[in-house]
Amino acid sequence: MLRLATSAGRIPHPYPSASGKPMTHSRLFDWLRRRAEDVSVLLLLAMFIVFMIQIVSRYVLNLPIGWTHEISVVLWIWLVLFGASFIVRDSEEMRFDLVYASVGDWARRIMALITAVVLVALFALGLPAAFDYVTFMKVEKTAYLGIRFDWLYSIYIVFAVAMIVRHLWIGWTSIFGKAPEAYDPTKASSGV
Repeated sequence: MLRLATSAGRIPHPYPSASGKPMTHSRLFDWLRRRAEDVSVLLLLAMFIVFMIQIVSRYVLNLPIGWTHEISVVLWIWLVLFGASFIVRDSEEMRFDLVYASVGDWARRIMALITAVVLVALFALGLPAAFDYVTFMKVEKTAYLGIRFDWLYSIYIVFAVAMIVRHLWIGWTSIFGKAPEAYDPTKASSGV
């Protein structure tokens, strides 16, 4: 059997970091999350630029244009669903903190498991219909730029699959891992 080896006799890690050291899974996920944040920043920047073009054309030049509104809406949809898919952490999701924080680890694990099962079931049941709808919408295009609606709404499929995977993981860790962290009001922030 042919075996690749380095000078130390080990197989090189498939995801080396910039320093040349092997990248662990958590470092890889952190790196991917940062790249997703970069994408969301670019989407937000593009939305801001288009919004400023819309303001200048409407109120300075007195020449309203419709494509800017269309692009702003498309970018907003993509920004929200892309961010929810790849950037928002489980601890940043909304919860009923009064109930969640007042119970112990075991009850939080049960709550997390029930929530994960329900959300996985709902997203999985809705996924085939959503996929059919998105693929059907290739016959429609946006009014100004002619963007096919299947391309526009395809981010929802990505979002639904990401939510299924995320909540499968949450369910798995609630059974075999540790309980989700309790809400700590001293660490609350505005998210900014």
